[in-house]
Parts: sequence; C-alpha cells; structure tokens
Amino acid sequence: MDGSIEESLFEAEEKMDKAVEVAKEDFSAIRTGRANAAMFNKLTVDYYGAPTPLQQLASFQTPEARTILVQPFDKGSMAAIEKALRESDLGVNPSNDGNVIRIVLPQLTEERRRDYIKIARDKAEHARVSVRSVRRKAKEEMDRLVKDGDIGEDEGSRGEKDLEALTKKHVDVIDDLLKRKEAELLEV
Repeated sequence: MDGSIEESLFEAEEKMDKAVEVAKEDFSAIRTGRANAAMFNKLTVDYYGAPTPLQQLASFQTPEARTILVQPFDKGSMAAIEKALRESDLGVNPSNDGNVIRIVLPQLTEERRRDYIKIARDKAEHARVSVRSVRRKAKEEMDRLVKDGDIGEDEGSRGEKDLEALTKKHVDVIDDLLKRKEAELLEV
C-alpha cells in the first residue's frame, strides 16, 4: 500500500481518537448520582480577575458516595470557588466551614436523569459527527490520489475499506461510552 494512503489512514485515526477523547471528557463532566472530581473539569473560577480552572485552585476528596470536599489551596479563593460552584449547572448547594467547601449531591430526580441522558446523547452525536467528518475528508483525499494516478483503483478501494473499519471502530467506542454513561445515570 502506498505511503499516501497509509498517511491518510494514520491521520484519520489520530483525529478520530481525539473525537473519542473529547467525548470521554464531555461524559465525565456530566453529573451522576455519584460524587467524582471529574464533574468539575469544565468549571472555572474568577480568581483575582482571571478565569482559572477549579482543578488548579483546590484538591478534592470524596468521603462518601454523594459528598465531595473541595479544599482550596488559597483560603482567599474560598468565596470565589463557592460562588462558581453555586452558579454552575451542576445543581449543587455548597457549604463552607472556613477550611473546606462541602458539597452534598442531591439525589438525581427522574427528570434530571433524563436531561443528563439527553445531554450525553447529544455529546455522543457530536463525537460521531466529528468521526464521520474525518472519514469524509480522508476519503476525499484517497479519491484524489486515485484520480491523480498516484495510486491504483485497487489500493484506493483497499484504503477505503480500512477507513470504513476505522470509522466503525471509533463509532462503536463512542456508542459504548454512551451506553455506560446512560447506565451510570440510571442507577439509583
């Protein structure tokens, strides 16, 4: 097989892997009934006028399944962190004892679970669209190579078969991630 087809496939695989990574990150930020620090991955705090990721400002502990303790590294950021948590779309009501911010996650209502499942399905669809878009670009590249005579028809169709297999593999991973997230959201 010609290097150009190999290159197209390699590049496509790298981009598809990236789409799967983004989906994983998006899913981890969707809250379930269980406490985990990944829920705060996308949260930023106004830290002395600069939007700063919460991860850089505090450590997290989960002493119980639905409790998270947020320990600010700088006590001066306590109020800003509490405000960011309260205003986030996580639906939490933080309390602060001067040392740590305690968050007790409310049980998810049936309606909230359905909302989160909808969000997860939406994120999964975005990831699938990204993967398909990568496939389309790679296929156009392969078609061009065949048209320009850089590679033969057989090589072109072999490359396309490999591209299809690659696409299917990545879409299956996304579907599997979604299935797991839905199961997580449905467990009470």
